[in-house]
Amino acid sequence: MSQTAIEPTTAGGAGGRISWRDTLSDIGVIAHRNVIKITRVPEVLVFVLLSPIMFVLLFAYVFGNSIDIPGTTYREFLIAGIFAQTVLFGATFTGAGIAEDMQKGIIDRFKSLPMSRSAVLAGRTASDVIYNVLSVAIMALTGLAVGWRIRGSILEAVGGFALLLLFAYAISWVMAWVALLVPSVEVINNASFMVIFPLTFVANTFVPAEDLPGPLQTFAEWNPVSAVTQAARELFGNIPPGTPEPTAWSLQNPVLYTLIWVVITVAVFAPLSVSRYQRSSTR
Repeated sequence: MSQTAIEPTTAGGAGGRISWRDTLSDIGVIAHRNVIKITRVPEVLVFVLLSPIMFVLLFAYVFGNSIDIPGTTYREFLIAGIFAQTVLFGATFTGAGIAEDMQKGIIDRFKSLPMSRSAVLAGRTASDVIYNVLSVAIMALTGLAVGWRIRGSILEAVGGFALLLLFAYAISWVMAWVALLVPSVEVINNASFMVIFPLTFVANTFVPAEDLPGPLQTFAEWNPVSAVTQAARELFGNIPPGTPEPTAWSLQNPVLYTLIWVVITVAVFAPLSVSRYQRSSTR
């Protein structure tokens, strides 16, 4: 073990100290443990692959001919919103996974090992980025099949995908904290749905924010989901020429506003989650 110690831990009642190298190794082990569930738990793979396809086809063909977006097709307007919705729901894998480990006593086992305090949560949030990468890839292919196109540069498109994944990573820390508070997987799933569902629909994900009535329009303009959706549309080149510039600062500077939310969310909920993890026990 390296001599550079950064945090104390306990192992079988003995004191010890964990280096940065050991912490990163622990995070890698936990992340690998969670990623292999993709192949060992088929229903997880089904959710990761089929849900994005379902959402794209449902909205593209059910609502595609009913909503008029000046200067472009609804399908090009839609895809960035579906991306935002899918990665947001994908972040709930973190909460569900941690709640399941709590119920099975695995968290107590981890806490008895000579591991970094933050490794279990950091590994869990890191591994869920893989789930979201798979979802985004499948969704992008489905979008291309229904008529969506990337009109910007390759570099801008990569930036759009990276911003979506970064936003989902930040939300996964919120889900980790919630999962350490609630008693079961069922509760975390219901709690996540009650919060994420209105956030994704009272936004510019599926209709322009200016089409919403007064108070809802204001909420939508400053909703971080609207910002990441607007940023993705701009980076994918899906904002048609001549579209009026948004009046809210958050949508005029969607990339910056999204990054601000990401930094604040991780800065607040990562320490809260680690602190709660230290005090948690099997329910």
